[in-house]
Amino acid sequence: MNAASESTIDLSECLRLVRKGQVQAYEGVVRQFERPLRAWLAAQSPPGVDVDEIAQRSFIAAYTRLQEFKEGTDFGAWLFTIAKYQLKTETTRLRRIADYQSRYAPDLLREELQGRSEETPEFWAMRLEHLRECLAGLDERLRRFMQWRYEEEIPLDEMAVRCGRSVAAVKKQLWQVRQLLQRCIEQRLQGQPGATS
Repeated sequence: MNAASESTIDLSECLRLVRKGQVQAYEGVVRQFERPLRAWLAAQSPPGVDVDEIAQRSFIAAYTRLQEFKEGTDFGAWLFTIAKYQLKTETTRLRRIADYQSRYAPDLLREELQGRSEETPEFWAMRLEHLRECLAGLDERLRRFMQWRYEEEIPLDEMAVRCGRSVAAVKKQLWQVRQLLQRCIEQRLQGQPGATS
């Protein structure tokens, strides 16, 4: 018996066991087809497609539709056909996203820039002055965080070491301080004294 017929027997046995409810037997199917399927998908896929994701979806789709597979036919051809349609679906989805972005992104950007350009230099000078006042109103620890990040341009990981916190905690603290400063500036622009503590 040669290796090709052994793998066919193994595949047939795996499929038979899976159909009987032994889910773990599907691992043999995945192991047999994983490399060739990924290689084929990599060769067929346009840039931007996650080949691993498409392969995984293909194996899942084949598993969920295993009752549709006709015994005695070529399982590999059936699986690759499923993968072909999974790839088509994904490329269509990516094309729609790219089309949407190419159609609407320039208009959205133009509107945003136009809104910003309508503000006078005096308005921006006033915002900057309010920012300085709001920064001065922060407690020392928060002001030091902002100084490290935006004046000294210290990386987040170094900031985390300096203050004995995780990088995620430093990111969250910076986000909270930026939100606090934004509210303070907006309140001052509306003529209300802005609290920053």
